[in-house]
Amino acid sequence: MGSSLSMTQLRQTGLEHGLDSIGVAKAEIFASTRDDLMSRKEKGLHGTMEFTYRNPERSTDPSRTLKDAETLIVGARSYWRTQSGTVETNEPIGRVALYAQEDHYQQLRRGLEAIAGLLKEHGYKARILVDDNALVDREAAFRAGIGWYGKNTNLLLPKRGSWFVLGTVVTNAKYDPQNPHGGSCGSCEQCIPACPTQAITSAGVLDANRCLAWLVQSEGQFPIEFREALGDRIYGCDDCQLMCPWNKYSKVTNEHDFMIRNNLHKISLLESFKMSKDKFEEVFNGSAILRLGYERWLRNIAIGLGNAKKSKAIIAALKTR
Repeated sequence: MGSSLSMTQLRQTGLEHGLDSIGVAKAEIFASTRDDLMSRKEKGLHGTMEFTYRNPERSTDPSRTLKDAETLIVGARSYWRTQSGTVETNEPIGRVALYAQEDHYQQLRRGLEAIAGLLKEHGYKARILVDDNALVDREAAFRAGIGWYGKNTNLLLPKRGSWFVLGTVVTNAKYDPQNPHGGSCGSCEQCIPACPTQAITSAGVLDANRCLAWLVQSEGQFPIEFREALGDRIYGCDDCQLMCPWNKYSKVTNEHDFMIRNNLHKISLLESFKMSKDKFEEVFNGSAILRLGYERWLRNIAIGLGNAKKSKAIIAALKTR
């Protein structure tokens, strides 16, 4: 090992600052991932998604972030929490995916910053990549031995499931890499039929053109053929994760920063549809929903209202837009 700072020290620091799992990978080009991205893009499976598809040469090469990169230290942070409380109302209620109910990336960044800070104190370079198109984070986590790819394409952590956000510290400090995790889903395929739009076309293959989690974020008109399947979802879709047996092992996070703000797990569609743009930006400050933008937010709610049991209030609200 070429570093005077041990990986044990770095791992302990990350865990003390909120990370749930930490792995180590060599900072090398993800050649197979680059090929996969290019292939998916050629087949049109990425839909209109850009993110890591925008520049595969960059998102699969850690040296584009740090020229003399040697090691990737990858962290995972759980965002699972139970949805408490019942909704007793005659008004239509909308669903928001769990990952969007709080800025959980802030907690992930806190753990990675602690690791990066310790590296810098010892004279090393360190760059943090969180929710960034500069690196395919699932592949970094897979190579770092944190988990394996499930048939729904999510990364599954052993006996912990997939309710995790992932991030990476790229550093010029040299550490021995871990081996990729050897886990698998076995014969289980519960996630495939669970998808409301059959977006998981086969084990490990996702068609973004059909995935509700992507379609609610994409610009323009929402595809007519999937509007009914969207149901009451207004941001994201958790169905394939909810059906995954591994997620029964998920542990609830109890940190105050993860308390569900603004009751996003039981949001009133009518009240949300009446929001002004300024109110929207105020309410969702610190949430992934803010990146959706006001117009797409209203679009998704309008579809939810259209899917709800019709009432005079719903019809009147839809006529105002």
